[in-house]
Amino acid sequence: MHWLIKTLTRVSKSTTNKTKLDTLLFSRHFTSIATAETAELGPTKAGEKPRVVVLGSGWAGCRLMKDIDTSIYDVVCVSPRNHMVFTPLLASTCVGTLEFRSVAEHIGRIQPAISTEPGSYLFLANCTALDTQKHQVHCQTVTDGLAKLDPRKFRISYDKLIIASGAEASTFGINGVKEHAIFLREVHDAQEIRRKLLLNLMMSDVPGVSDEEKRRLLHCVVVGGGPTGVEFSGELSDFIMRDVHQRYAHVKDYIHVTLIEANEILSSFDDRLRKYATKQLTKSGVRLVRGIVKDVQPQNIVLTDGTTVPYGLLVWSTGVGPSPFVQALDIPKAPGGRIGIDEWLRVPSAPDVFSIGDCCGYLESTGKPTLPALAQVAERQGLYLAKVLNTIGKAGGGYANAAQEMELGKPFVYKHLGSMATVGRYKALVDLRQSKEGKGVSMAGFVSWFIWRSAYFSRLVSWRNKLYVAVNWATTGAFGRDISRL
Repeated sequence: MHWLIKTLTRVSKSTTNKTKLDTLLFSRHFTSIATAETAELGPTKAGEKPRVVVLGSGWAGCRLMKDIDTSIYDVVCVSPRNHMVFTPLLASTCVGTLEFRSVAEHIGRIQPAISTEPGSYLFLANCTALDTQKHQVHCQTVTDGLAKLDPRKFRISYDKLIIASGAEASTFGINGVKEHAIFLREVHDAQEIRRKLLLNLMMSDVPGVSDEEKRRLLHCVVVGGGPTGVEFSGELSDFIMRDVHQRYAHVKDYIHVTLIEANEILSSFDDRLRKYATKQLTKSGVRLVRGIVKDVQPQNIVLTDGTTVPYGLLVWSTGVGPSPFVQALDIPKAPGGRIGIDEWLRVPSAPDVFSIGDCCGYLESTGKPTLPALAQVAERQGLYLAKVLNTIGKAGGGYANAAQEMELGKPFVYKHLGSMATVGRYKALVDLRQSKEGKGVSMAGFVSWFIWRSAYFSRLVSWRNKLYVAVNWATTGAFGRDISRL
């Protein structure tokens, strides 16, 4: 056991924020099992609070952890990252409009019990398997590829399990996407995009680089015309017009952006707004191409019509699908391969297991359509489930198998609040209709951009983030974007 304590403590200290895994090792909850290969956080004992285990630290999981009553429950979060990402503003970090820390908030700030309560923890790990019969999850620590750190396996017993592990970017099985494209979903993705973009700008200015190679290096291709792809294209074109043309005068005529979409861009928006977005992006220098990617090569992508498109930076934003972890779970699935849930967000085949966020969808038997993979869906599912669990806990049903006969109240109902997207240069779209066919307010232009910024500013997780973002916006407006490659 001594070697296990030393190793797991070393893994804990290697993260940017020291988690409480080393404290856990010395607590009375943490025991070794007979194999001496896997450590275990055992079942809750008499007199202890029931344990809620949350898999994931996205919009759904973090909203649930924020609102869960920690006087009733101990909370254990298992996630490969120790922070939540405010994804609507992630594209702004790629070009220096915002700093990376402005869109990230540590889990311990969202739910302080993670840092202060003796039975609540944050584990920097991935869940690898689920045993619903034993009420256990199997986990493996994250080492970020460091050769000196061996991943360690451990198990956690739960009273209530919330699967909020999110989804993965869809590649549709296209060859070369994972190897050569960058997905804009995490802070490290935005960091990689920024570093590659600035590297290509500097490399293209080196003596001896041909004009053809300059055009390739400085050709930024975005695949996917949804809100993320359009917003990134708008941010990038604004960066080029306002900053690159001024500070990289030697190559300003070579850099350009291409947005590739199989159908219409922003397909969920009003037709008038789509036309406005198309006009605004084109005016900003973004080339719109309708096509389907067939193959991705190190320096070129090939479309189904045979067109070859050279690129220096390739950003992939074509929607999401179930992760390998979700696909491997032996539980009924919803259409599309997501975890199947009922109207109360329960996994019917697994007692005390719930699922929220992009990883789940309604079972066909419910007669409800799968909800879109949006932050507002995930956040409200997290809020709803926290209230349900708090009610169950107050009634004494927080422990394993203690709430099987309890009424959970009204089922979850999602009401769409509308969609927003920025297209760069102080222009944005706001569509407040309930559905694509419904009636409601839709607008575009500077006022929409102001509404877009105000709405997302108000939704930032903490006052710390709000201060960072306000300062970033002010300094960017006054001095331009930072173009240092760190």
